[in-house]
Amino acid sequence: MDSRIHFFSQIDVIPKSVGPELLGIRGRQANEFAELGFPILPGFILDTEIASEIQAEAIKKDIRVLLDKCSSTAGKKFGDTDNPLLLKVVISSNLAVTTYPTLHNFGLVRPTIDGFAKWVGRDFAVHEVLFLVRGMLKIEERIKELEDKAKEQGEIQARLKFLNRALGIAGPSNELGVKEKPVRIDKSAEDYMDEYAKYFPKGFFDSAENQILFTLSEISKMLQMDEQNDRDTALLVQPMVYGNYGKDSCSGDFFSRNVVTGDKHLQGQFYRGKFNEIDAQGQSIDKIGPTHLKQLEKIAWALEDRFKEIRQVRFTVENGKLWLIEQRLIDQKSTQADIKLLLDLAKRKIISNADVVKAIEPLRLNEILHPVINPVSVKGFKSWKGGIAGAPGAAIGRVYFSTAALLEARKQAMAKGEEDDFILVLMSSFAEDVKAIEVSTGVLTAEGGFSAHASVVARQYGKVSLVAPALRISGKKAVLGNLSFSEGDYITIVVPFYGESSIYLGTAQLIEPDPEESGLLEFISLSKSFLKTFHVRANAETPRDAALALSFGADGIGLCRTEHMFFHADRINVFREMLLSDSPKERKKSLDKLQVMQRNDFYGILKVMAGKEVTIRLLDSPLHEFMPHNDGELKAYLSHVGKTKKTKPSKAAVLASIDALHEFNPMLGHRGCRIAVSYPEIYAMQIRAIFEATYKLRQEKIDARPEIMIPIVMNASELKLIAYGKKIEGSSYTGIVDIEEELRKSKKAKPVDYQIGTMIELPAAALGAGEIAKYGRFFSFGTNDLTQTTLGISRDDFTAFMPDYTLFDLIKGNPFSTLDSRVMELIALAVERGRLTRPDLVCGLCGEHGANPGNVRFCMDAGLDYVSCSPYSVPIALLAVVQAELEKAGADKD
Repeated sequence: MDSRIHFFSQIDVIPKSVGPELLGIRGRQANEFAELGFPILPGFILDTEIASEIQAEAIKKDIRVLLDKCSSTAGKKFGDTDNPLLLKVVISSNLAVTTYPTLHNFGLVRPTIDGFAKWVGRDFAVHEVLFLVRGMLKIEERIKELEDKAKEQGEIQARLKFLNRALGIAGPSNELGVKEKPVRIDKSAEDYMDEYAKYFPKGFFDSAENQILFTLSEISKMLQMDEQNDRDTALLVQPMVYGNYGKDSCSGDFFSRNVVTGDKHLQGQFYRGKFNEIDAQGQSIDKIGPTHLKQLEKIAWALEDRFKEIRQVRFTVENGKLWLIEQRLIDQKSTQADIKLLLDLAKRKIISNADVVKAIEPLRLNEILHPVINPVSVKGFKSWKGGIAGAPGAAIGRVYFSTAALLEARKQAMAKGEEDDFILVLMSSFAEDVKAIEVSTGVLTAEGGFSAHASVVARQYGKVSLVAPALRISGKKAVLGNLSFSEGDYITIVVPFYGESSIYLGTAQLIEPDPEESGLLEFISLSKSFLKTFHVRANAETPRDAALALSFGADGIGLCRTEHMFFHADRINVFREMLLSDSPKERKKSLDKLQVMQRNDFYGILKVMAGKEVTIRLLDSPLHEFMPHNDGELKAYLSHVGKTKKTKPSKAAVLASIDALHEFNPMLGHRGCRIAVSYPEIYAMQIRAIFEATYKLRQEKIDARPEIMIPIVMNASELKLIAYGKKIEGSSYTGIVDIEEELRKSKKAKPVDYQIGTMIELPAAALGAGEIAKYGRFFSFGTNDLTQTTLGISRDDFTAFMPDYTLFDLIKGNPFSTLDSRVMELIALAVERGRLTRPDLVCGLCGEHGANPGNVRFCMDAGLDYVSCSPYSVPIALLAVVQAELEKAGADKD
């Protein structure tokens, strides 16, 4: 036997000494079946060393011996006139993608055609003869092309065109772009053999042995001539079986488990009495019968254990005997299915826990955290595709073009017990729109991008966000390309993490995520077991979001944005009244009301996060953001103050006060700590609320750990003033430390541990970190603003010119998603300088940069202690941290 030809079967495995690359991909797959002892059809492989130089006479004796071995196992004999064994030849390249044809049914010759037809029917037998001819003509076509024989090649192409139509194989469209109709197969098998015999050597349809030897020689000739073949292609020869061969026969395919849910039961169909699924009515695989089902389950789960992934298997039952045809990996499967498989393997000690967390790419978790649509449910819907993904998922709802309109529609729907799914559609969103985004299913805007206000808030609340620059809104109607919709219409927004986003006019069917059922919570728990010192916190402003973040693995809150708390319907006008007050007495009255609200807010969040740090950022937004922005909001405010004040202010007076708060560049204007300097009573109210909540929780034996963060500082003097106060001639400023001490004494409370720190979001603060660290025990890097102020670009406006910059490679990627190198340099510098002053300085990064796995490794290497991101991004960041820890641990071992 030629040492380059290798036999395999259920009990014969190709030796390990034969390099796997010699077998090609399909050859390796066949041998893998053999290694597992599965019921595979026997066969042989002419490896890459011989496949390109086959001489028929030289291998004839070996082929006879091998075919006899195949016949003894398959129960049919090659060339037999009554029950003939037929062969397939697979061109087994080492390339994943090839254009080689399917080559089936060798052994169908004049002496065997009647015996084959007796089992499968005359029409099917004729079809298989034509399929054999088509495969061989594809080989001959390629050879003529390589020989540059255009005339012969053209003649073969004409015959292939006919065969494609006869066999129902989709071919190219005609000149008018119309698919040509199939033709009838109206001749006998023998007639077609006579018709096509001229394309092959004499005797091709007379002898089964001559047919297979010629075929192997011709394929070898083609490979030898093809410059793309670098002696890296083998030939696999294997008997064929048919699902329509006798009474107890079928064909089918299945996945080793459900590729959507990950449930451990076979998912697939079988086709009784059919060669394959074409024009066949399938039945669920679990109805195939207990004997075969038990066999298939054993095979499926052995494959999972072997390959550590979900596999797809094709099989045939011929005359009651099961044969496996092919097994391969699957591309189209859900993250949930992969996670459930990995957890199952780990529980049975097939893989380690570390293998589980290393196997899932962090960003894939987006799929399991957000709803998706059933694609079948949107067939026929009008749609628009494109836009910039702000927050992934799928959302369905009635459209409203303002926060006021959406909230009013929701109020009416709830009163009537109707469906309250709504989508907010705006040109751009602002702080006052947070309350509408929170109760909506999704938000569609025209301006901004991934880091736009709407996108950031949507990710915070687990909503869907899409930015569509082509969106045009006129009154109560919107137009997006060829799609138009009016207020109250239902639309479906689909924002996949990978691929193009879509908007459909109508209601799709949603598939909602279930973190527990999906295995996500178990996966998170497993991942956290590998954490060392670096951890992940969450951005959250409500007890609900805090609890959600905790379930997703967050170790505390890294950013509680207190300005978001003031936009609730029952608070916003109280806050406006405070800002527009004419006297300190009136302002104090409003502040007292707000203090009760804030105390309850902080109590709930600190209680949920018991034993974990909660970083509370004091008021940051510019004051103008809290003002009424339309007639409806202004009317509501005037109605409110009419009830709370003895003398109701005029509309003109209120508008004048609002106008006085106007700024030309508010993001660099009167905001953050600057408000505290001008209006110290606002921060004082928030500070008292924090400590009142903390004292109350400590009385309840709950470990509350507040961290008070001062935003937008540019130098150490600002932080020193707000933290420790200052006295000057004729005036004084009461700092956080003094407020806490005074309140503690009045409440007769025991001292509590708390920290004061700052958000580093200006280059000046990063450069002055050494001085700032004298007065703050922690730094939190606000990378959205730090990116804006470092690069001098607006996160809400940069998408207008970024395509041009990307075209000419002027900037790499989206700097509001992936940290810019200059921003990273400032962070690293600030950490270094800060710790020179205060070695135990705690440093974190808050914002959606922290949810990008590409940024996590930098944060760890730069010496940060944590990243903080929206609750729905916590699992993604957590997995990125764990994978970095495991990678580092592996490198250390090496």
